[in-house]
Amino acid sequence: MADQKVKVKLLLVDDDEFLLDMYSLKFKEAGYNIDVATSGQDALDKLGKDSYDVILLDVVMPTLDGFEVLTRIRKDKLAEGAIVIILSNLGQKEDIERGMELGASDYIVKAHFTPREVVEKIEFHLSKKDKKE
Repeated sequence: MADQKVKVKLLLVDDDEFLLDMYSLKFKEAGYNIDVATSGQDALDKLGKDSYDVILLDVVMPTLDGFEVLTRIRKDKLAEGAIVIILSNLGQKEDIERGMELGASDYIVKAHFTPREVVEKIEFHLSKKDKKE
């Protein structure tokens, strides 16, 4: 499975450098090919040039928030077939519902999950996708 993970391209979108470093390290340790974007616009630029299997998207970011990025991803078909998971500290029911309505595959509240558990969530979604294909 480790060889399979290296083929999985993951885009982590967050404006918090500490979290980017921490999650990037964890995903690399788990064998994933990781790329990072430090803003919503940076994420859209990267999605316009490259394709990703999984996108982890923070909500609270300057200029373009994660909900706007997700709306643009879906509207402009920037990541067809990608698993988009919101990874945010916003945990209100309304935020979670909004993210799911906009087309997220899952909504993870950062404070409730360890990086290891986030990796496990990604593996769960990838295994579901593999079974569909």
